[in-house]
Amino acid sequence: MKFNTLQAVAHCPSPLGRILLAASPSGLAGLWFEGQRHFPPGLDALPLVAAAGQPVLGEAAAQLDAYFAGELSRFDLPLDLGGGTAFQQLVWQALLAIEAGETASYGGIARKIGNPAALRAVGAAIGRNPLSIIVPCHRVIASNGALTGYAGGLARKSALLQLERAALKALV
Repeated sequence: MKFNTLQAVAHCPSPLGRILLAASPSGLAGLWFEGQRHFPPGLDALPLVAAAGQPVLGEAAAQLDAYFAGELSRFDLPLDLGGGTAFQQLVWQALLAIEAGETASYGGIARKIGNPAALRAVGAAIGRNPLSIIVPCHRVIASNGALTGYAGGLARKSALLQLERAALKALV
């Protein structure tokens, strides 16, 4: 993964731990829980700003607050997925189609992108998703319904799925 164009980072609190947001000239390029796997090296060298001081970071923080409050199920932000390979970007685009409260399997994602034999590659691409929560990799589960793999930890994956189910029930 390459993040050559990142301009600034900001911390954002959440009920599941502190989040680091990263912006590029094209939009939001990163969202990682502090200490999660695949955290890109070198982010500490970027200027740390208050989220409100950078428009895309401020909007991302506001939308995350609404999401965790159960008031938002779909994010509306300019995203920069250019840090990934063409294959990774294809997988990440497929993740964006999974609605809140729904789940998909790794095999389902592989079939959706037209490469049904690429289960391991799909899993690897999902694990490297730089925009956790917003590009909803937490909505991908094993074909038997088991929670598997999440760079932020399975406890967070479970909490995110429960949050989304509760928010949908509140709307009914």
